[in-house]
Amino acid sequence: MRLPELGALGQRRLAASRVAVIGAGGLGAPVLTYLAAAGIGEITLLDPDTVDATNLHRQVLFTGADLGRSKAVAAADHLHALNPEVTVRAVVEVVTHENALELLAGHHLVLDGTDNFPTRYLASDACELLDIPLVWGSILGFAGQVSVFWGAGGRGVTYRDVHPVPPRPGEVPSCSEAGVLGMLCGVIGSSMAMEAVKVLAGLGDVLFGRLALYDALRARWDELPLARDPHRLPVEAIEDVMATCGLPGPTGPALDEVTVSELPSLLEDGVRVIDIREEHELSAGMIRGAEHLPMGAVLALAGSAPPADPGRALEGAVLYCAAGSRSGSVQRSLAAQGIRVRSLRGGFGAVEGTELAAPPR
Repeated sequence: MRLPELGALGQRRLAASRVAVIGAGGLGAPVLTYLAAAGIGEITLLDPDTVDATNLHRQVLFTGADLGRSKAVAAADHLHALNPEVTVRAVVEVVTHENALELLAGHHLVLDGTDNFPTRYLASDACELLDIPLVWGSILGFAGQVSVFWGAGGRGVTYRDVHPVPPRPGEVPSCSEAGVLGMLCGVIGSSMAMEAVKVLAGLGDVLFGRLALYDALRARWDELPLARDPHRLPVEAIEDVMATCGLPGPTGPALDEVTVSELPSLLEDGVRVIDIREEHELSAGMIRGAEHLPMGAVLALAGSAPPADPGRALEGAVLYCAAGSRSGSVQRSLAAQGIRVRSLRGGFGAVEGTELAAPPR
């Protein structure tokens, strides 16, 4: 209130704002905390995941007492305790091409703190169709990125101008596979919250048309100018990119896992073991007796199975990826379709260097 650039008018604007935050993870935790503390009027929080012990080093909104709880519900409780005057609506759903417009409509601003490409494209496309500004952030290892996208009726820059083509499944590692320094989430998430307040209160120079790059090891911010691709056609419908670049949704442990110690007997019994990594990842080797079927092909096979006999070819199989993240997500997705598969805990990384691992191709 004492800041002349913000003042009472700016605070009233924040109190009248409706904001949607996709993801209550590493980026969502600081974003949500600072937006609630700043007095945003209404926050819609969308996250289908549950709190896992591996989240706590970077998702500082949660405590050990929240383990196993819905992230959206637990976060809403913490935010209400922080600021009872803020209305927080917890939505325990995956954002899909079918519900994105309905879930995001009516908000003044959307913040995307997710770590999967399908949701990033869905959020960008929905915001372009709804003409809503989108604050976007991304982290991996020691590096982070922040920008503010806004289609502005075909004049502005969106996520698709920066990344026109979705990556193939497994082409870009997730934080759970490549790792991330927990404090980096605070730097990038706080920057996202700062940009959100600037947009909503109408102050400062917002990151429209600019991509801010942070290197934690150098303690340095760099910046890239962004421009709309003049040849890109406006988004007219939301594309379902799940099968082409990975799975949105829960990122915690698989619902049904097998351990490395259980694997030899399963192989002896003839259980189908499927490596769902991409071709270029096989240079490190495979599990002896496993077959290779990339994640996109597994999802396509599951989707093409007749309703009367869903996933007959996949039923009972053990899936594995590099570290267990992708296979866990696929296991959860197939379980929702009535197809029972299991995920190898730790992925190929858990067997690499052992007798279970075959030499590279």
